[in-house]
Amino acid sequence: MITDLKPLSKLWLPLMLLAIFAFPFVDTNPYHIDIMVTTGIFMLLALGLNVIVGYSGILNLGFAALFAFGAYTYALVNIHWHVPFWIGLWISGFATALFGILLACPALRLSGDYIAIVTLGAGEIVRITLNNLDTITGGPNGLLGIDHPSLWFPKYQFGVKSEPYYFLVFALVLGVIFFLKRLESSRLGRAWCALREDELAACFMGVSPVWAKLSAFAIGGFIAGLAGCVFAAKQGTVSPDSFDFVVSVMVLAMVVLGGIGNIGGVLLGALCLTLLPEFLRGFESYRMLLFGLAMILMMLFRPQGIAGLVRPQEKYTPKK
Repeated sequence: MITDLKPLSKLWLPLMLLAIFAFPFVDTNPYHIDIMVTTGIFMLLALGLNVIVGYSGILNLGFAALFAFGAYTYALVNIHWHVPFWIGLWISGFATALFGILLACPALRLSGDYIAIVTLGAGEIVRITLNNLDTITGGPNGLLGIDHPSLWFPKYQFGVKSEPYYFLVFALVLGVIFFLKRLESSRLGRAWCALREDELAACFMGVSPVWAKLSAFAIGGFIAGLAGCVFAAKQGTVSPDSFDFVVSVMVLAMVVLGGIGNIGGVLLGALCLTLLPEFLRGFESYRMLLFGLAMILMMLFRPQGIAGLVRPQEKYTPKK
């Protein structure tokens, strides 16, 4: 039964990406396209967190801190030094990767619930710091007047329209998917897999847990920095309220719901959890209740996630 599903598991990811690309040509409603832009940003965040949680097995409950750092990095360099978006995109990515390494340093000797508590505390420290650094971050009011991306073709300027951001976000998603697919089969990807399955055994096989953990936080942070830069450029403003603990929980739920370590499943989880609140607007009073019930049912009946496949159990036959 599982072998019959293998061809479908290879086809459904390209088909889903093709449908996403064709969406703005089929549905021209600006509001729907804007929702899909938000979905693309959360897809980037879910892919970044999947590197940390899915590939290397490190539970991170403060991923919104990396998202916020990328957004504020672009906002600050754009407002104070007038750095354009296309350069700020790379600055945000690399700066957030460095920030991710700094966040990972205190947690290098920890594992399991302890590292989750450390990342949770780090996320809250970043949010509170952004709230209190009025002279730099604008405090609770945030930063205003962030420039939108600009092109050399006047006809295709970004401005406040959603269509250009739609193609920009999903171009970044495709680039990240290609990069992660290549990374999965690399030496670093195999080191992450060994670290996730058994850290002690990985150490005996020559894998450096310090190098593996730092690289996971750096690459996950780089992807979160890209998402934060696009978010800040699209909104034109950033404030600490956009990066609270709920964002970290939502992104983690996307990874778990879609299938930990599965790129296609992570994208599907981000798509479902971003669109689900829109479909449940008529049940606003019960929306979070229905969302929690759906997560509980998933954990009970399909804990491997929507796109996760159950590994076939090999029957043990004793040697004669």
